[in-house]
Amino acid sequence: MGRTGVCWDNAMAESFFGALKNEWLDRMVFRNREQARREVVKYIEGFYNRRRLHSGLGYRVPLEVHNERVNRQLAA
Repeated sequence: MGRTGVCWDNAMAESFFGALKNEWLDRMVFRNREQARREVVKYIEGFYNRRRLHSGLGYRVPLEVHNERVNRQLAA
């Protein structure tokens, strides 16, 4: 929709949803919408934010980067 880096660039979202489908939801069958929602939350909170290494964050997990940033702000 736009050039790289502009607000309409959705590469980050596409990357996330690609990872979600390939790493977690591939070949899963859900009984209902609530079960699907629980699995997505489990992926985001249990794996993606806490254990999965992200190349854009220097191969660290998002929670680690977030905590580091908060600690720097508190120290200032």
